[in-house]
Amino acid sequence: MDLMTGFPPDPEQRVTLANWRKPPYNRWSFHHVSELVPSANIAHAQRPPALPHGEVDLGGFAISHQGRKRDLPGWLDETFTDSMVILRRGEVIFETYSEGQDAATRHIWMSVSKSVLGLVAGILESRGALNTDAPVTEILPEVRGSAFDGATIRDLLDMRVGILFDEDYNAANGSIIDYRKSHLWDPLEVGEAPTDLRSFLTTLDKRDGRHNARFHYVSPNTDLMGWVIERASGTRYADLVSELLWKPLGAATDAYITVDRFGAPRCAGGLCATPRDMALLGRLFATGGKNSEGRQIVPESWLSDILANGDPQAWADGDFYALFGGSDMHYRSKWYVQRGSRPLVFGLGVFGQNLVIDPQADLVIAKASSQPVALDGDYNALSMAGFTELVNRLG
Repeated sequence: MDLMTGFPPDPEQRVTLANWRKPPYNRWSFHHVSELVPSANIAHAQRPPALPHGEVDLGGFAISHQGRKRDLPGWLDETFTDSMVILRRGEVIFETYSEGQDAATRHIWMSVSKSVLGLVAGILESRGALNTDAPVTEILPEVRGSAFDGATIRDLLDMRVGILFDEDYNAANGSIIDYRKSHLWDPLEVGEAPTDLRSFLTTLDKRDGRHNARFHYVSPNTDLMGWVIERASGTRYADLVSELLWKPLGAATDAYITVDRFGAPRCAGGLCATPRDMALLGRLFATGGKNSEGRQIVPESWLSDILANGDPQAWADGDFYALFGGSDMHYRSKWYVQRGSRPLVFGLGVFGQNLVIDPQADLVIAKASSQPVALDGDYNALSMAGFTELVNRLG
């Protein structure tokens, strides 16, 4: 479909707030998000260093999934890849773009946004601006009496809050719809009163278990964490990401994040950035938190904690154990870790957003996609099979 072409586009070709996350409209909307949802800019470095380029032969790439073999173009096409960048030892060794995108195109990273917040939290903790052991209500008294009461900031970071919230991406009603409307990702019905993200968070008052127990994936945890960070630092989240990460990282392009009608950031899923800059961010795990010039950005101890100190039992008891086929994993500070002698750390977002890092090999894969379904075991398995092949071949 020639989406959003014509003046105006034909009705069946129009991307709107009502259809932007549905196929085929998401193939256009995922790299035009700021035209649909209000957004706050995240400024990049004024003089970003040029990324060096290397060469690699991926002609032998081959995976088998559900009895069928795929080469690299087949895997990229079948996983609805919009763009992918591979960074090895600081060099771009592979990149591809489709759907009219290029190296400067900013794509939405959905829940990989959470992983970015996890790094911001680590920087703030190292500066004494955030105590991850503190109760959430110590910083946000507004959520006393809610389901978040009694949880710590660490519980928010590790998705171990015992809150009743059904993250059903296919739901037609319920709290998740109210949640989307609060941050302007869904349109209001005729006559429906507008709401906002922070007000919505204070309405979540039901528990379904203990805090600091199982891994329980609830996106509002991360949006609440964004509120905690803004309150603790006294700074807008978009400005924090710019000053603490994007500028010192040497990002070459402004990023942006969607916001609600009062400017509250959608930290759980609204970050839009280029895959090159996301790959640079992922490389911090390989460099011990330093940028290409050797400047410390994220504390090395925070990154080491992510790799080593998650709870595998909380993961095994949690929401995504089956999705990853029972793999030995944990979740720590908004990052997934595949455990073992050579751990793999990654951020994951719905519709096929992935930031995969092999720290020991200094290898980063940033892949942005527009898959037709939000979260699907088969797409996830196919994507992970490709990443495993790339890591084994390049690492």
